[in-house]
Amino acid sequence: MPKRGFYDRETIERILDEALTCSIGIVDDGQPVVIPSFHVRVGDEVYVHGSSAGRTLRALAGEAPACLTVMLLDGLVLARSAFHHSLNYRSVVVFGSFDPVTDTDEKLHALEALTEKLVPDRWEQIRHPTRQELKATSLVRIGLQEASAKVRTGQPDDEEDDYARQVWAGVVPTRLVRFPPDPDPRLSAGVPVPAALGSIVGSA
Repeated sequence: MPKRGFYDRETIERILDEALTCSIGIVDDGQPVVIPSFHVRVGDEVYVHGSSAGRTLRALAGEAPACLTVMLLDGLVLARSAFHHSLNYRSVVVFGSFDPVTDTDEKLHALEALTEKLVPDRWEQIRHPTRQELKATSLVRIGLQEASAKVRTGQPDDEEDDYARQVWAGVVPTRLVRFPPDPDPRLSAGVPVPAALGSIVGSA
């Protein structure tokens, strides 16, 4: 529906930044392929990483036409009719082609941003990638020149005649929840849970 479309950069960036996962669509050797991945936005670029040996990421690096999509589920919309059942959601679609990231400094910057998206301040606490690990990691980026968002909010849009039906209708809010961390059994004794991790547990 056109009324759900948003084209301002602020809305697009906010959805991309909140979403933890994305889907990437590409036609590879005549075969449509959609792969799930993890992304991060840095300025006007969205970065995706994977194994250098992966066929799909190699195809993306070949600058073939592609799209990247994300979706955040905000609620189940239960209407009085089957036709008007829906979801409250926020989504973004980015069209274009991916460029390979070959510069070492840019690779490190993108990997830092990916790590920090999971947990703030994490990059400073962990071992950084070795030269061999960087070589084994493929990074591609896509610009936001062709991007749009769609958002649905609110209650069911029932037909006027259906409002008198004696059936429950409304919205069941939905969000991503992070549970208390489960420590690695090989964690050294006395290592505390990072403060930044504690601050996001239980939040969307």
